[in-house]
Amino acid sequence: MINTFLDVKQADGGFSYTPINGFTTSDLGCERGNNIVVQTIKFAHLESRQFLDSFNMIWNDKKLLQDVTEQVIDGITAAYNENSPEFVYFVAIYNIFSEFLADINEDVLPNEATGFKETKIWNKLYAFQKDATLAIINKLERYNGCILADSVGLGKTFTALAVIKYYELRNRTVLVLCPKKLGDNWYTFKENYLNNPIFTDFLRYDVLYHTDLSRESGFSGIIDLSKFNWSNYDLIVIDESHNFRNGGDYYGRGADKRENRYLQLLNKVIRKGVKTKVLMLSATPVNNGFSDLRHQLELAYEGNPALINDKLDTTKPIDVIFRNAQTAFNKWCRLEAKERTTENLLRDLDFDFFTMLDSVTIARSRKHIENYYNIEEIGKFPERMKPIALRPKLTNLPSAIDYDIIYEQLMGLNLAVYIPTDFLLDSKRAKYIDPNVNIDRAGREIGIRRLMCINLLKRLESSVASFNITIQRVKSLIDDKIAEIDNYERGSRKVISARELSENDFDDDDQNTNFFTGGTKKIDIDLGDMDYISWRKKLIEDSETLKLLILMIKDITPEHDTKLQTLLQLISEKIQHPFNQGNKKVLLFSLFLISTN
Repeated sequence: MINTFLDVKQADGGFSYTPINGFTTSDLGCERGNNIVVQTIKFAHLESRQFLDSFNMIWNDKKLLQDVTEQVIDGITAAYNENSPEFVYFVAIYNIFSEFLADINEDVLPNEATGFKETKIWNKLYAFQKDATLAIINKLERYNGCILADSVGLGKTFTALAVIKYYELRNRTVLVLCPKKLGDNWYTFKENYLNNPIFTDFLRYDVLYHTDLSRESGFSGIIDLSKFNWSNYDLIVIDESHNFRNGGDYYGRGADKRENRYLQLLNKVIRKGVKTKVLMLSATPVNNGFSDLRHQLELAYEGNPALINDKLDTTKPIDVIFRNAQTAFNKWCRLEAKERTTENLLRDLDFDFFTMLDSVTIARSRKHIENYYNIEEIGKFPERMKPIALRPKLTNLPSAIDYDIIYEQLMGLNLAVYIPTDFLLDSKRAKYIDPNVNIDRAGREIGIRRLMCINLLKRLESSVASFNITIQRVKSLIDDKIAEIDNYERGSRKVISARELSENDFDDDDQNTNFFTGGTKKIDIDLGDMDYISWRKKLIEDSETLKLLILMIKDITPEHDTKLQTLLQLISEKIQHPFNQGNKKVLLFSLFLISTN
């Protein structure tokens, strides 16, 4: 190569290429690189001969160039003769990481003077959890946020508790925001309970639920939400942060326009008041695309890329990094199955993407822990037995109802008892609903009805008895409204108290949907303002459907509940033939799956 020319000699003469800026596969044109445009001129060897002649002339001129191979070898030999191997190693390490060391300062390192390494929680951590704790504190101080995405079972909660204790020792206020189903877990570690292994640390963080973000009144535990100051937290720990992967949005219009929980979190907690650091915990931070990860990280930099771009050691802004990553991911998704490998995806992702991930995330697998930590100290991870898949029928009774028939009946429900405002007369609607509001009401109601149907199916998956109790309760509510309408027609009380479906009617997982951003609506309605005849008709239809379902499952007693009997048989076999001698413990989990086939 002479300057920026590459000469290729062949039997028939060969060619020269210019410009050549580097000797990489991308620079040589063997594969696609990040350059927008690369222009290379190809010369016939005859025309470019002068470049090769110039190179040979310089190469063979001993006054201009000399072979230094021996000198380099002598230098290396002298270094080893005069210095210990450890010294040479440390000099090499220093030169490799000198730029990184120059960027480190005491402001972003954990302050050991706080005494956090003498706490109960710190001394309960394994080495890999201690490393994560120190790294999280560094990332929180430097980038204002971090996602801890260790695999399930690696103790993300304990790692987060150590981080919380560090900031509490620095007199910082901490809020834990978690799904309602995990509330008891977080409360345990801050209370004087017998089952709290770190009670002597006297943690004092507050606990609220994801759903509390959209509430403006009422109590969450002992906290009065009408008086609560969301904006006064130095650190917020978000458990199951993937629930905020969809980003910000608004619901309703006009005076009823509301922010979803993501925007409530961003505006009420993070942007407002004191500077808030954000620690996010999730074993699955990415579900459908890299936008899931981007929306969670935006919480750390308040949705303003300028607050993090200068801190990241990347050549591109964070928005461009995510856009390029999503483009690569979309391209990868379109590949044939045999080509849709992890290696191919990683090859297409920009190096800046990995730099960004390394800066603001921590994600280790069990395999990583086994490879890089003392597994004897930690203890061997249990080997998972191959799962046994059983699909018992609903019942062993001949010609009995099955899941498909029940699903059909449930999907036919109107659930009109929960949407009385849909039957208001147009001339009276303004008394109850602003005509400029709830433009997307129909879509919302369809979504809620579908959720209610799934909720009833979950009861059935739990047990036939649970399903029976639930549908009888819903039928009773419907029958009460029918009776109120009948009494109204006989001249009795004409005002009814109604409410729409709310998050309290659903399981914890469903409560995190945005259908309930506005909370529960309780309303008194004058039946004279309604098309109560049509409403009564829909109510009767639902009552008859539920009555039919109750009759259909009436004969499915415990002895004919195939799922229950299968479970009892498995438990009996476990007790008679335990995996470990004398271990007769049984732990049951309930799981509801929806097949798309």
